[in-house]
Amino acid sequence: MDIGTASAAPGELDRGHLELTELPTGTPEKLPVIVANGEKGSPAQGAGEDEDGPTLWITGGVHGDEATGVAVTQDVMHEDLPQRISGAVVAVPVVNPAGLRRNARQSYYGDDDPNRKFPDPESDSSRPAEVQERIDERLYDTIVDSADALIDNHTAGVNSFPFVIRDRVLYGERRTEDEAEELADELDALVQATGLPLLTEYPAEEYVEMGLQRSTAGAVCNAAGIPAFTTELGGHSVVTEGAREAGVAAAYGVMDELGMLDDWPEEVEEPGSYDAPVDFPVRRFRGPRTETAGLVRHRFEAGDMVEEGEVVADVVSAAGEQIDTVEAEHDGYVIGRKEGLAAYEGDAVLSMAARDEGPLVAPRDADE
Repeated sequence: MDIGTASAAPGELDRGHLELTELPTGTPEKLPVIVANGEKGSPAQGAGEDEDGPTLWITGGVHGDEATGVAVTQDVMHEDLPQRISGAVVAVPVVNPAGLRRNARQSYYGDDDPNRKFPDPESDSSRPAEVQERIDERLYDTIVDSADALIDNHTAGVNSFPFVIRDRVLYGERRTEDEAEELADELDALVQATGLPLLTEYPAEEYVEMGLQRSTAGAVCNAAGIPAFTTELGGHSVVTEGAREAGVAAAYGVMDELGMLDDWPEEVEEPGSYDAPVDFPVRRFRGPRTETAGLVRHRFEAGDMVEEGEVVADVVSAAGEQIDTVEAEHDGYVIGRKEGLAAYEGDAVLSMAARDEGPLVAPRDADE
């Protein structure tokens, strides 16, 4: 199996790189790639379709400061992985090397989010593609050429609670509602296999407004129709060991669900080291928001349950006088808190897993 300069025969693991653009210095921008090609039922063996194992892609580091996501993507690729699997696993631990070089979320190609530049065939734009968009499109083309599923590893915020994100599956030009339901079922089976607390993405209209269908997992899922999802594994900048272990276990859980894994490695935990604090469906929610500028003093930590109307934070003046409170808008639990002490009017003080009663499958056009 050949991905970039990595070439792995059945039963082999190889490391290489993908060259996706040229730098002004005359050298190529290289993304590291690792290919583990299974001994049994490998796509590289030329076996019949029924005998081929699936190909799982795992990516990390699309935001250059998300250290645990990089570490998980590296650490899944044990040297003996080809002897344990049917099919193949392809890992790209650093999707954004330009961000990694400066320990920053963005690349230095531009100041916007590199995880909102993947293809969206249903959007219209007359603007010429800039370099980050070209890099993301070339990586996307490489992924969807062979992938049967994709995991994109991220981290959230300081001391955040690990979780997995299930995208809303959209129907419209790309697929019918029935096809979207089938894709959503495939996706649900994979995210459940991670053993991580599950959050569904923002409601469909908000999801599109935020460009999340152009994230790595959003594009692979909603443009290519391949089940793909995002993990959020603790805080950024340094590797968090508990979240790293949970992320590796999640990847092996997905391999097992796909029927790839012959036996479970002794050195890998079983999925399920983090339990969801609530037993009802939840979605991502940024809020509640403060209506008063000041300094935020949180009353809850990541993983704590909250109820609608409960005070979750105080806003105090620089002199320490309380000037306002912030109340929860939904039942759910805290997945992360606002970083930094200062808050401006309209700032979200929490990231939450909020009670979700919306559909998992929705029309791309909100008017449909």
